[in-house]
Amino acid sequence: MGGRRAAGWALLVLPLLGAVSARAAPLCNVSLDSDPDLRWLPVLRRFDPWLLRHFLTRIIDEIVPKWVRAVIQPLAAELEFFIPPPFAGEIQGMCNALGLSVGDGILLNLAYEATAFCTSIVAQDYKGNIYHGRNLDYAFGDILRKITIDVQFIKNGQVAYRGTTFCGYVGLWTGQSPHKFTISGDERDGGAWWENAVAAFLNRNYPVSWLVRDTLSKSEDFQSAVFKLAGTPIIANVYYIVGGTMPKEGVVITRKREGPADIWPLDPLDGGWFRVETNYDHWTSPPPFDDRRTPAIRALNATGQHNINFDTLFQVLSVEPVLNNNTNAGLKLDKREENLMLFKTSF
Repeated sequence: MGGRRAAGWALLVLPLLGAVSARAAPLCNVSLDSDPDLRWLPVLRRFDPWLLRHFLTRIIDEIVPKWVRAVIQPLAAELEFFIPPPFAGEIQGMCNALGLSVGDGILLNLAYEATAFCTSIVAQDYKGNIYHGRNLDYAFGDILRKITIDVQFIKNGQVAYRGTTFCGYVGLWTGQSPHKFTISGDERDGGAWWENAVAAFLNRNYPVSWLVRDTLSKSEDFQSAVFKLAGTPIIANVYYIVGGTMPKEGVVITRKREGPADIWPLDPLDGGWFRVETNYDHWTSPPPFDDRRTPAIRALNATGQHNINFDTLFQVLSVEPVLNNNTNAGLKLDKREENLMLFKTSF
């Protein structure tokens, strides 16, 4: 897996109860009160349309096998049959604005599902506060850094939920529902991803990042979010890491396409005050060429539960190889400018 990772990016995202992001990614508003085919247009206008279309076409050309394009393109006319609202309308609207075929818009959103290599940590301090942090490596880091956006999804004049994504992509790998819960997603055993994902997609299973967004939109609390993330059929295996607002509200959900393979909650009374998830099942040993888990655990144990906070979690996520050349490529020297994502929730 280590050989598959390209130059990466990561994020510093706003915590649930407010903080300041040190990143330069633009903050965009998407109105959920607008028609789905119109709601992303203000975001698209912040980018050069020719350059954005060039970036998105390059990703499709280099990631998507030709046979997949041949399967998906004829289905574009039946977009709303295979894709649930509001994603069908949003993809259609962005494709119309950019001059892309709807088939390519679908493929673009599916292509992102295959290549997220990550380290996520959820931890509880001695007062019961929950911290949630992650690094995210991604293929096409040279492109994706340029089109990364923080998005506030607005409904009835209020922020319904927040997330970080790429322009042209309707899903979220990371997000937060204010005062309720946070979610990050890590890729799990890719394998013959396209064959399985296309078949699952045609059965109307959710892409994993669409389920993150749907959960942020509809779930009322940590428990309902965990239930939805664990049980909804999806197109690919994944790890969902969830943080809540009360003590013990932290969990790693290891997903199969049909349902949960494992639920791994925080257990602070028995020493389990943190959980580390990379891209390997926690009950197995990570391969020596990509062991980010062991140094992260070592750094957390050295930090201790009494000392975990924004700064120390940032330091853990900055430890080599948790933060490695793939994550760090092209980033500024000031660690506050690196692409790390941190959340803190309080009760």
